[in-house]
Amino acid sequence: MDKATVFRFVCIVLLWIALCYILVVSQPFTLKVAFIIVASGIVVFVPLYKKYIRTKK
Repeated sequence: MDKATVFRFVCIVLLWIALCYILVVSQPFTLKVAFIIVASGIVVFVPLYKKYIRTKK
């Protein structure tokens, strides 16, 4: 991956972590919150993995 791609990937990861932190702080941590975090991680990172990491091999 080139530097621009890595920078974009890091920005997306940091934004996702910030949004997960806001979600956890704003309400009590329940199974529903955990499911939302896991589901959003899958929605965000699986397409990125398929596009940038799996196709490079």
